[in-house]
Amino acid sequence: MSKWSPCKRRLFIKKLKKLGFNGPETGGRHEFMLYAPHKQTIPNNEEFSIPQLRKLITQVEQKIGRDISIEEWRKL
Repeated sequence: MSKWSPCKRRLFIKKLKKLGFNGPETGGRHEFMLYAPHKQTIPNNEEFSIPQLRKLITQVEQKIGRDISIEEWRKL
């Protein structure tokens, strides 16, 4: 079984683009990406810790309406 690992911000943005998100757009304190009417905020950290990454992926799953397995995330 694979384990989660920290993720660089640029890689996170590339993976969201592969999932169908557009952007990143600027506005306010953080950049964000759009998925239809949904907005996903992208924190300014250079690298996301495992707990932060898991929280962000949970938010993304709610926006796209399906689960993302660790294997799928690694392949993106």
